[in-house]
Amino acid sequence: MDQDASLTLDDLQRQVLTAQIAVFARANPDPQAQKDYQALADAVARLEVPAALVPRLTAILEISLSGDRLRQTSGPGGHLALMALFQKTPRGKALAAEVNALNAALAQLKDHPLTEISAAQRGPGIYTLTLGTPACRMVIRFEPGGVRIESLDVGVE
Repeated sequence: MDQDASLTLDDLQRQVLTAQIAVFARANPDPQAQKDYQALADAVARLEVPAALVPRLTAILEISLSGDRLRQTSGPGGHLALMALFQKTPRGKALAAEVNALNAALAQLKDHPLTEISAAQRGPGIYTLTLGTPACRMVIRFEPGGVRIESLDVGVE
């Protein structure tokens, strides 16, 4: 998605987002925040979110999708609808690119026996997965901001 592009919504996304925006608006009584939430609610009602409002929309989507509350209140369909919308945002596309890069790196391990596999916690919400083969050792880092290869040692025999 172009940074200056708007996002088009479908009716289910409008319905679920309208409820989510109302929850966020009630939680933040700041007058400027209220104006921003109202502008976003108006855009959602028109099924078209302009580029200037996409960062606020993205923040709402990330928070809404991060727990079980959305699935409980809007069902699996609502969750999937907002996930599909999130994937169209610049942030969603960046996270998808990270996962694609990780999958490309992991594909290099195919057909190599694992000699090491372990998980570790690096901090609250930050975890690593270590995979070792006779030819390499890869440490994958999972954190709230995304996933990436933390280190890759080649020729570790």
